[in-house]
Amino acid sequence: MKRCDRSLYALTLVLFLALAAPGQAQDDTGPEAVPPEAPPVIEVDPQKALDDLEAAYQKEYAFLDAQIRDLQSRLSDFEGQSARNEREKQAQIDRLEGEYITLQSRGERVNELLTEAERQIESVEDSRSVLEATFLQAGSTLEPFGMDELRSEAYLSSPDGERIDRLFDRSLALLDGLGSVRREPGAFFLADGTEVAGDLVRIGNIATFGVSDRGAGPLAPAGDGRFKIWADAQGETAMALNAGQAPAQLGIFLYESSAKAIEERAGKTVLSVINSGGTIAWIIVGLGAIAGLLVILRIVFLRSASASTGRVAEQVGHLVSQGKLDEALEACKTLKGATARVVGAAVRNLERDREHIEDIVAEQILHESSHLNRFGAFIIVIAAVSPLLGLLGTVTGMISTFDIITEFGTGDPKLLSSGISIALVTTEVGLAVAIPALIFGNLLSGWAESIKDDMEKAALRVMNLYKGKPLIQQAA
Repeated sequence: MKRCDRSLYALTLVLFLALAAPGQAQDDTGPEAVPPEAPPVIEVDPQKALDDLEAAYQKEYAFLDAQIRDLQSRLSDFEGQSARNEREKQAQIDRLEGEYITLQSRGERVNELLTEAERQIESVEDSRSVLEATFLQAGSTLEPFGMDELRSEAYLSSPDGERIDRLFDRSLALLDGLGSVRREPGAFFLADGTEVAGDLVRIGNIATFGVSDRGAGPLAPAGDGRFKIWADAQGETAMALNAGQAPAQLGIFLYESSAKAIEERAGKTVLSVINSGGTIAWIIVGLGAIAGLLVILRIVFLRSASASTGRVAEQVGHLVSQGKLDEALEACKTLKGATARVVGAAVRNLERDREHIEDIVAEQILHESSHLNRFGAFIIVIAAVSPLLGLLGTVTGMISTFDIITEFGTGDPKLLSSGISIALVTTEVGLAVAIPALIFGNLLSGWAESIKDDMEKAALRVMNLYKGKPLIQQAA
């Protein structure tokens, strides 16, 4: 409304200026100027013009006011229609959201059903695979017993239920037949490898006895369904069973299958164990033998060195106490041994001062120590080196095992046994050598130290007896 008032005001101002323009133009014309020929001036009544302007203003105002009311009405209608459209769209959105949530939950349910169906299909396929594997295993297991029909085309094309019924019927019938002791003709190998014909006494499907004119006894599988007499054969048991009698003692060889040959295990010996450890095991054994020899020699040396210790101290001490130094020296030469040599050195220098004699005795003991400690350090070295060699054998054996695994895989455990034997046996032999060597080495070292102490005690006793003789005589 205010905008319309401003428009009318501007229109009025323009008309007023238009009416005032001719007068201004006339005033500006100078006397010297030659006015052009002006058109005739129409005189206008100002009051009438003002009335006309007022009427035009009122008319324009009424028109604009009508336009404003029409626009306001249309705006109100538009706002109402927009509100209705917004409510309709919001309701439509809410409805679509509900439908979306419903469809989403339905889709999740369908996915769950689909997942469950896939799981059931996988379970059925697994069960089917297990069932087919069972049929194949049953056919291969029962085929050696004459049930070739399980591999026939008619049986394989039968429904699963019928196949299962027939399989169980045949298996139960076979179990009834195998669950008894039966005798049948057959052939088997003797201990020398000769194949002979005779009677086979079968105890179920876990043991078989063979009886022939050339030998009888429990049989072990020789491969491919054949049998051989076991090394520890007991012919009496086989003969009794063949005659339908119950033996007093049943010597039997049990087996799981006759398709795979069973070899008799060779008894383990010390040499076989060492051989399984390889070269390193023999090196350790050689060091152990050297250590044992040195221990024996060291025992002999120490025994001879300590044998006359008591006699030397007693005899020489008695002679020294009586002042018979020459006889005491001869006694030391006669008795011999490390103690006799140390005491003899002390007797030869009894006339000197005590400190000098003690130095001579200490020097003589050091001289004898080289003989008493003979081979001791070498025994300790062997005790320390043997476990290290065993560890070296362990590493070597494991490397050999991994090389075999790399080349042949892990399918056959027997291929891995050599490397594992080297790894374990070398450690065992190394410890078996090191432990006794360490024990005997320390014991003998202690024995040598004890002999040194005894030598020093004997020398000090002789010195004390000699140095104390004048005092004894004075006291007497």
